[in-house]
Amino acid sequence: MEVFNFSLVAQGGAMMIVLVVMAITGLVLFVERSLFLHRGQIRSTAFLDGIKNILARRRVIEALTVCEETPGPVAAVVKAALLNARAEPDRMRFAVQEAGIVEIPALERRLGSIAAIAQIAPLVGLLGTLLGMASTFHAFMSGGAEYATARALSDGMWQALLVSIGGLTIAIPAHLGYHFLSGRVRAIVRAVEWAGNEIMRYLQLEYQAEESGGEGADSGASDETESDSDDDGSAPEEDAR
Repeated sequence: MEVFNFSLVAQGGAMMIVLVVMAITGLVLFVERSLFLHRGQIRSTAFLDGIKNILARRRVIEALTVCEETPGPVAAVVKAALLNARAEPDRMRFAVQEAGIVEIPALERRLGSIAAIAQIAPLVGLLGTLLGMASTFHAFMSGGAEYATARALSDGMWQALLVSIGGLTIAIPAHLGYHFLSGRVRAIVRAVEWAGNEIMRYLQLEYQAEESGGEGADSGASDETESDSDDDGSAPEEDAR
């Protein structure tokens, strides 16, 4: 018997067609979500170190450009923090949280559909099994004979077995795909939370401290220049005396 035979779909009845549609839909959703999450998952540590190096040179515009060119929610959260780098800590935290609220639901989109396919496929298979058994008993009762023939029983039993196998064949990979994608989403969410906290800590402590230190150094240099000019101006007067 050929296992992968398209004629089995027709032999499985109407419920087998439903299972085939569910299988194609689940496969398309899994591939689309895998590509989307792969595109959005970046090396958060390396990315944030690069942003810090750019900010250390006081190139905020360049850091924003890097965030815009980098895909994924981590870059979006870091960009929200950079846009509020000079704001109050509460305002910066609110902007980072708002960016995370916008990005995280996009990661979880369509995962519920894959989970629904994994849960419904066995039920569709069970329904097809019951329909196959019902057709078997219907053929037995309408035969008019005291004993059922093998032909009368085989068609309905074969249909019931095919639909049960099809339902489980779809449900098991769908469950595995759902848990795989959920794990990827959890990893990205943890990276987003870490990146948001780290960039806020850097901007509020190190970046602002370096900025204030640079301003203090510039003002000190200007004071020294003014004192030197005053000394130079007073020297000729003493010589004249």
